[in-house]
Amino acid sequence: MSSQHINRRTFIGAAGVVGLTATGVTALSGCSTGTATTGKGAEAFSKVELPAFVPADVAAPDLAGSAEGLDAAYLRYPKNLTRSVAAPPGDGSVITALTETFTTPAPAMGRNTYWKELNKRLGSEFKMNIVVETTDDSYSSKFNAAVAGGEIPDLVWIPPNQGLRRIPDLLEAKFQDLTPHLGGDAVKKYPNLANLPEFAWKTAVINGKIFGVPVAYGRMGQVYVINEDFWKPVGGASFTSAEDFLAKGKELLDVKRKKYVLEPAYVNHVGMYAQWFGAPSGWAERNGKLVHQFETDEFREALEFGVKVSRAGLFWPDPNLTTTREKMAQGALGAYVQSFPSFLVDVKTYRFPFGIIPPFAARKGATPHFYFGLGSVGFTAVNKEADKKRLEMLLRVLDYLAAPFGTQERLFLDNGVEGTHFRRTAKGDVELTDKGNAEAVTTAMPVSFLANAPEYLYLPGQPDLTRRIHDWQKKLIAMAVINPTVGHYSDTNAGRGASLTMEVNDGIKDIVAGRKSLSDFDGMVRTWRSGGGDRIRAEFEESIAKTGK
Repeated sequence: MSSQHINRRTFIGAAGVVGLTATGVTALSGCSTGTATTGKGAEAFSKVELPAFVPADVAAPDLAGSAEGLDAAYLRYPKNLTRSVAAPPGDGSVITALTETFTTPAPAMGRNTYWKELNKRLGSEFKMNIVVETTDDSYSSKFNAAVAGGEIPDLVWIPPNQGLRRIPDLLEAKFQDLTPHLGGDAVKKYPNLANLPEFAWKTAVINGKIFGVPVAYGRMGQVYVINEDFWKPVGGASFTSAEDFLAKGKELLDVKRKKYVLEPAYVNHVGMYAQWFGAPSGWAERNGKLVHQFETDEFREALEFGVKVSRAGLFWPDPNLTTTREKMAQGALGAYVQSFPSFLVDVKTYRFPFGIIPPFAARKGATPHFYFGLGSVGFTAVNKEADKKRLEMLLRVLDYLAAPFGTQERLFLDNGVEGTHFRRTAKGDVELTDKGNAEAVTTAMPVSFLANAPEYLYLPGQPDLTRRIHDWQKKLIAMAVINPTVGHYSDTNAGRGASLTMEVNDGIKDIVAGRKSLSDFDGMVRTWRSGGGDRIRAEFEESIAKTGK
């Protein structure tokens, strides 16, 4: 994400989840209580005209980005910022919004200088109902309560992984079809929205209609993050095979000094090994049929290798470790798995020699892959009750919130007011004050879950690392694979996909930890298939067959 405020891996990993998944939430009020409609993904893209892409007029980056997902990189904060919104977009009325935060709760509006300034710049009181993930009920509970009570806010974040059911029905019944307002050249009325990448917009299309403004997010998926100093004794983190990785890990393991090689997130590591062995990203088309990664020999090889790593003692012994980054900085851990946008947060927060392990061939004949994410964390829908005038005002507000890096609006949205929330260093970099960390960071996070700029690379005071990260992205994109079901909707996947995957992942944890045998995995896959996996496959195949996409 473009701002520096996202840091919960268990949520952020879901940026790579395909479609809107659910875990068995009660049917939403106001929606059909029978079988939900399908999203008709392939048919959707043959009918809807996605918003035109018009690059923002901002300072040129030091290192260019690309439409594939390579992030534009800035080695210094631009001196000359453009103004992307000519006048406050609000109309003076109160604007309500439902959103979420994954960090320290923001101070209340009445004692929050950043929030008051945001209201001033928007030209309306921006009244956010912020679900605090660490203390409140789940987002789905608050969401369902708002729908059931008939008190739907003006703007509602529709996340990709928060257990929301019957999304197509709900959107049709309660939210605006934004296609006439944003499809094709219509989006040019909102320049910052026109700057959002096409791959993000695809995640906001349901039933052949644009039902929201995507919350832009980096397209890069999870990466294997390392402390480069940790790996120096074995010549660095460069490997000729999975067995070479294992051998070097054994050499670095020092139990007496409490020096372990890997964090204890077993499923994440198996996901990395799956890329080394060439397993697909979720699904793959093979011989005209969809095959899930769980069903492939490559994934089974990755799981088998994860067991070897565990038996070698490379994982930190406490599976509930909560100080991974601190252990990395201390040199007590060598590698952990992180979503790419959260990796950008980590390099701003912790100071140790960061590096990554790009996917490599685990064995002779393997073709390593890197898994792209969706490029968004859901989208923001607009209440259907808004008349045309109010709808256009709300879209202008979202346009403001999507202001790109290099604009006056983005400088404020990410950092607050100069002199109060941040200061400029002698080199021109942006440095947050204590008040900025207390107000700007905590309030900008829930704001950024309603609309956000395309991801960019800017690491204050770290131009060399910025260059390296940009180069890493190029290498990762060169081996990236896309899940062929992205942009398609399976109703069974929406209802059962997440829970089915969680059941398999729980089994993977047991296998890697030694509580179950590798032979048990076949039974887990059979249960996954009979519990809904085969039906998900059929629904996706039907959707893809309609247009051949």
